Parts: sequence; C-alpha cells; structure tokens
Amino acid sequence: MSAAARTAAPPADGAAGGMNAEQAGRRVEEVLDRLAAAGDESVRAGAEELVRVLMDFYGAGLARIVRLLDAPGSRLTGLLGDELVSSLLLLHDLHPEDTATRITRALDAAGDRAWEVAGFDDASGTLRLRSLGGAGCGCAATTAGAQQAVEDALACFAPEVRAVEVETGVAAGEPALLQIGTRSAARTGPGPAVAKTR
Repeated sequence: MSAAARTAAPPADGAAGGMNAEQAGRRVEEVLDRLAAAGDESVRAGAEELVRVLMDFYGAGLARIVRLLDAPGSRLTGLLGDELVSSLLLLHDLHPEDTATRITRALDAAGDRAWEVAGFDDASGTLRLRSLGGAGCGCAATTAGAQQAVEDALACFAPEVRAVEVETGVAAGEPALLQIGTRSAARTGPGPAVAKTR
C-alpha cells in the first residue's frame, strides 16, 4: 500500500480526531480495491492520482505550518504532543524531533511511566524497555495492558519502532525482591517466611 493510500481518507464521523492514520489507510485501500473489482483500471488509476495530489497539497500545507510555528516564541511543542499532528508530520518527513525524543513522548502519552528505555536498535526497529516495577499490581494482565498502551502510542509518535521487548529481571546491584508469606504448618517458629528472588 502506498503512503498516499495509507492516509488520505477523511474520518467517518467528520471529526478530525475520529480516525488515525492506520484506519484512514485501510479505508482508502478498501475504496481502491472496490474500484479495481469494478473492472475499470483507469478509474482506479485516477483515484490513486487524486490521492497523491491531495497528499501533496496538504503535505505542503503542513510544511508551511511547521515553518511558521518554528519561529522564535512559537508553540510548536504543543502540536508535537498531539498524536494526529505528530502522525501527519511523520508521514511527510516533517517531524523536527529525533526518534529518542518521540519515544519519550510516546511513553508520556501512554500515561504510565512504569518503563524506561533500555535501548533502541535502528536496524531492526526493536525498542527494549525496562520495567520500573511501578505498574499497577504487577499482575500479568496489568503489565500486558500497560505494554499495549505504550505500543499504541509508539505507533503514532515513533512508527519506526516495529517491535517492543520488555526486560523484567532485576538489574545487577539492585536489592533482591523479598517474598513474604505465612509459614506452612510443617515449619516451626514465629514470623513470616522470607525468600529472596531474582
């Protein structure tokens, strides 16, 4: 699917924030597929050209907006924190922030700072995150939900991240986690049973 096809359809509900780039791309692709199925290749080619012209038009408009807002004293930073605006700027190679900054924005947008960046591999697009252990109750469902929120935000702010790996082990030099529970009936003596785990 072309870059034009990925982003050109308007939101179904008429609201600018009602659709993301992926949903818009699917809609455009569906329309183009319906035109191709009708058997008239010239109609499909015309539709693809129309999409390209519109992409060029609003891409030029976005470039001008960025140029005007990047003047001293402007408020470009606020726009860069918006998922839709950020996605459009990335699609047109107009986003002024580097990958590391946009990854940080995505973590902030996910609303859960229970992760820190352990590394990013440009070649594979793999982002390694380290769990800080502060996400909810620590159960698998909570962790999976937090990771999904991060991945969704990364799709908007840093689409070059194609895979996310989470490190959950305790780093060297950190204190061992103490597990506290009641002693079994077979054990003797007062107090909780304590075991160090890594």
